[in-house]
Amino acid sequence: MINHIKKEWFSNIRGDILAGIVVSLALIPEVTGFSIIAGVSPMVGLYASFCTAMILAFVGGRPGMISAAAGAMALVLVGLVKEHGIQYMLAATFLTGIIQFILGLLKVGRLVKFIPHAVMIGFVNALAILIFTSQFTSFSGESWIMYAMVAGGLIIIYVFPKITKVVPSALVAIIVITIVSVWLGSPVKTIGDMGKVSSMLPHFLIPHIPFNLETLLIILPYSASLAIVGLVETLLTAQLIDEETNTESQKNRECVGQGIGNMFNGLFGGTAGCAMIGQSVINLKSGGRGRLSTFVAGAFLFLLIMVLRDIVVQVPLAALVAVMFVVAISTFDWTSLKRLHKFPKTDVAVMVVTVIVVVITHNLAFGVITGIILSAIFFAAKISKINISKTIDEEKHTLFYKVEGQLFFASVTDFVASFDFNPSGIKGIVIDFTRAHIWDESGVAGVDKIVGKYKENHIDVKIKGLNHSSERLLDKASAN
Repeated sequence: MINHIKKEWFSNIRGDILAGIVVSLALIPEVTGFSIIAGVSPMVGLYASFCTAMILAFVGGRPGMISAAAGAMALVLVGLVKEHGIQYMLAATFLTGIIQFILGLLKVGRLVKFIPHAVMIGFVNALAILIFTSQFTSFSGESWIMYAMVAGGLIIIYVFPKITKVVPSALVAIIVITIVSVWLGSPVKTIGDMGKVSSMLPHFLIPHIPFNLETLLIILPYSASLAIVGLVETLLTAQLIDEETNTESQKNRECVGQGIGNMFNGLFGGTAGCAMIGQSVINLKSGGRGRLSTFVAGAFLFLLIMVLRDIVVQVPLAALVAVMFVVAISTFDWTSLKRLHKFPKTDVAVMVVTVIVVVITHNLAFGVITGIILSAIFFAAKISKINISKTIDEEKHTLFYKVEGQLFFASVTDFVASFDFNPSGIKGIVIDFTRAHIWDESGVAGVDKIVGKYKENHIDVKIKGLNHSSERLLDKASAN
């Protein structure tokens, strides 16, 4: 147990600390922007971010993953804040935490295994596109100086590792571009221009709302949406980091941890949060691997706000835009484009649709859910092909049918249509299911329909070759 804790916390101290610092700097403009989208003060998002990160460092199930006030959650909260105000938002955030905590106890984290690889690729590529395109707003109204600083930041990020990898190149780029900006007194927008960042400590509070059924009915739809969106994005991010690091995470523990984090957010003036794949990738690319990197990201963000606020507000957006451009480029799965012609057409369709839905809606959960549904439809179509061959024993006046394939709701129509219910001179029918499987009630109903039609024509039917599962399903249906 002690060795396990040491491995998760202290096996990569230097890398985790430096990566956490980079992430904390990258969090500020992102969280500030998301807070503005949700219609709340930047401090609400910042409170949620350092609280969530530090809490999840201890109770989360994926070391090295960054959770904070995310854009997907902000989009869900827009309507609630606009119509009912921030107090209802805090209550909805607390209820979100309760729902996620319960879902974690119910072990919904294991459902991530049902997300197809094609959806994962689409999710990753869509995220990269969103990260890249979301930076364009920072160039609005800016002069050539902004472009020059972004270019300089990109050069530092790509060239500095050739000199040394002791310090993350992204951190070096942020420091150098900030020093240059302050020294030249450039007019480029800074973090301070995104919104007011104050040095106020969060404090415990119970949302000032009526505790009645009417309030519950107002916040429950938002909380349910937040819980689902948050867990989908969190579990996919955890899965991505699992694959990148060749390690396994505890998905159900992560769900519980997200719930605890959001309950704290609701009681300490923060908005709902979840895993942020962009910042998690920054952490990963900067050398962060353990829980210490997540904790440092939250703790250093707290330090920046409380102690170093006057320095932080001078960091030019150009430096952070350069970092995010690199994250987007490294996040995109470029090999998927090279192998696109080798993928099945259905997988290509799933990837493309997932990307399109995410890019149009700016909601990763919508794209993933759409991709999963589309994958399920394609899969059902593929396995619904059922083959039936027939032979006749003229001496015994018996017709033999051999069924091959999966019998379920999508294949029942073709299954029933394959039988001749008015065979001339036939007294008996034998249906062989040795190479088939009955999966659901629709399949059972199909078999019953066939048996019933033959009996109407006074033809005996014998069913053989059923496997144990199919036989139990038929017997159970017959008993009812």
